[in-house]
Amino acid sequence: MTAMPMPMEYRQASVDFDRFMEELKEVSMLRTSHQAYTMLQAVFQVFRRRLTVQQAISFANALPPVLRAIFVSDWDTNEEKREFGTEAEMMAEVRALRHNHNLSTDSAIRDVGEALRRSLDPEVFGRALAKLPAEAGEFWQLPVLS
Repeated sequence: MTAMPMPMEYRQASVDFDRFMEELKEVSMLRTSHQAYTMLQAVFQVFRRRLTVQQAISFANALPPVLRAIFVSDWDTNEEKREFGTEAEMMAEVRALRHNHNLSTDSAIRDVGEALRRSLDPEVFGRALAKLPAEAGEFWQLPVLS
């Protein structure tokens, strides 16, 4: 019997996560990984609350291992699904996570989206979003720069 080799994504998980966090800090101009982590976790939770369990798992499968784990951590799968709202409404929800220690930027959703784009295979990310409702793809859209 031949043993299956460990997938490289697991072997590289810590290095890839550290690289992602550096991207997120750069994009958001946050100073610490603790600040960036809280923002990332909050944005992921806000997004996840607007998906069915099946949609969320499909999206999570496009993420590298550590981001995937953060996306599904502390998940109450019985929580009622929410509708996508305005950016202001969703940003208020982002800021509500650990509100006394949350230094999320005013552009947290876009910042996390940009860091994901910089860090993920664009085809994989695009395919994952294509399986979701249009509002889910719009959640991660960056504004067009003039």
